Amino acid sequence: MQLWQAVVLGVVEGLTEFLPVSSTGHLTIAEKLLGMRVDDAGTTAFTAIIQFGAIVAVIGYFRRDIVRLLLAWVAGLRDRSARTQDYRLAWCVVVGSIPVGLVGFAAKDLVAGPLRSLWVVAFALIGWSVVMVAAESFAARRAVQHGEGQVSLKDAVVIGVVQCLSLVPGVSRSGATISAGLFRGLDRVTATRLSFFMSIPALTAAGLYEGVSAGKDVSATVGWGATAVGTLVSLVVAYASIAWLLRFVAHHRISVFAGYRVALGVVLLALLGTGVLSAV
Repeated sequence: MQLWQAVVLGVVEGLTEFLPVSSTGHLTIAEKLLGMRVDDAGTTAFTAIIQFGAIVAVIGYFRRDIVRLLLAWVAGLRDRSARTQDYRLAWCVVVGSIPVGLVGFAAKDLVAGPLRSLWVVAFALIGWSVVMVAAESFAARRAVQHGEGQVSLKDAVVIGVVQCLSLVPGVSRSGATISAGLFRGLDRVTATRLSFFMSIPALTAAGLYEGVSAGKDVSATVGWGATAVGTLVSLVVAYASIAWLLRFVAHHRISVFAGYRVALGVVLLALLGTGVLSAV
């Protein structure tokens, strides 16, 4: 991979990782347009590894919240009387991150193989858009929505299970978790912040696993220099995207992204159907 290609893919990752439009779906499309084989082991590993840059951006942006939650979690483990809402929220992040880790490991061959198809991306982009619209419609009908201080373990489990669907390229991890949060009665900002927190264990584990298990594939195809560049670019772009998204969701529905997702999915289906693009 040439360095300019790594920069392009890093920008795509940073822009789309936390927007409900599917970063993996967009990376798969971009990689195909750049002439890469999207089901190649090195390409799959590259896609997972550069997401680590976005996670570093999350850690940097929410560093004060993360430290607060960690301190509350440790204090609660040591002393039952110190178990505050921050302690419970920290447990929610931990518990909610477990399902995607288990499913991702068990289904790693499926995720890296058959699901790495542009047909899957196209249908997932369109299909999950319906869920996002339904989630916002459900939230709009609720008289009362819960804030961060009212997140329960049951909320975390449900959101964590739904997050597993984001292993399908085109669904979107943030789109899945925010939609699940809205269905659980959380307000949009709380659902979005929880989505950010839950992304840290999930994407960190995925990036580290691919870096270790597919290191030879990365060296042989993409190259570690290009991977490092893509990761760094994704970090910088993702940091700016986080700030923008938090401001956006405070005043806008996530369903506004549905039109873009459907349009992209339809265009992708047309290109695949006419043979302009191949699925892998």
